[in-house]
Amino acid sequence: MQLVRQKGQTVSKRARFLLTALLVAALGSACAAETGAGGAGTGPGSGAGGGRAEPAAGQQPQQPPDAAAALTAYVEKVRRAQAARALAARKWGLKAAPLAAPPPPAAADRPHITFRKGFGVGDPTLPPVFTTVPTEERVVFLTIDDGAEKDPRLLEMMDELDIPYSAFLSDYLVKEDYGYFKRMQDRGVALHNHTLNHRYMPALSYAEQKREICGQQDTIEKRYGKRPTLFRPPYGNYNADTLRAARSCGVKAVPLWAAEAFPDRMEWREWDRDLHPGDIILTHFRGTEDWNGTMPDMIRQVMDVVTAKGYAVARLEDYV
Repeated sequence: MQLVRQKGQTVSKRARFLLTALLVAALGSACAAETGAGGAGTGPGSGAGGGRAEPAAGQQPQQPPDAAAALTAYVEKVRRAQAARALAARKWGLKAAPLAAPPPPAAADRPHITFRKGFGVGDPTLPPVFTTVPTEERVVFLTIDDGAEKDPRLLEMMDELDIPYSAFLSDYLVKEDYGYFKRMQDRGVALHNHTLNHRYMPALSYAEQKREICGQQDTIEKRYGKRPTLFRPPYGNYNADTLRAARSCGVKAVPLWAAEAFPDRMEWREWDRDLHPGDIILTHFRGTEDWNGTMPDMIRQVMDVVTAKGYAVARLEDYV
């Protein structure tokens, strides 16, 4: 579901068409490389038509404009990444390689986030609660909650597949192994707030809610060096005090979710039981003691669904 229209476009339709065409060509090359030489050692000039033509005698070589050079470099980067992702998908048992996300919007052109209809608390100045990022790109966002399971294979799998995700952490679980989530952060994962003790927020006083939320803000900043700007209330439940408390200690937005992933199924919030551009997917740090599978099983399930529906996973923090 798209909440509001995205404001501003920095890329013209013609440029978008060119980028799309080049990406299609690049991904086709990646597939060919993966099925042929294993996807390794490819680059400009390494195959037929891959080199730059030499100038005629007495002529200076033509240099592409900066924008064209940047676009070419980006396409080559995507091609190499997709070839590596195809090999990793085979290793981890995915049905198909995850799709590459498009370039993120410039900071000035990020979508304007507002409360989802029916999710407000009477004060539009509070951090907005939403389930879908307003975008026309075929991207979704993967988020993982709490921190109970600390499977090292998850870090390896997500790193090799190059799938971005965001972690919303509760300290009572994370403190068992702060180092695990530091390794996650070192791989580029943003760590966000899911309260100290995962309590039901509406049952608490304002002071108690502030202690749960702001205490976790302080803990994440102390342990990981960065104060989160995103907060997810436990169970997705909140009231006006929750949002006021969150705002008081630096929270800017409250992403909930449009779908939830398990090792053996997906559950849906929307009536059509489908994905939409900008949807946020929730899952949890869980293992075989809690559900029917492992963390890699869950990732395999959700990525097979996302890819089959023609979506790429993008980095939430690039849009919010």
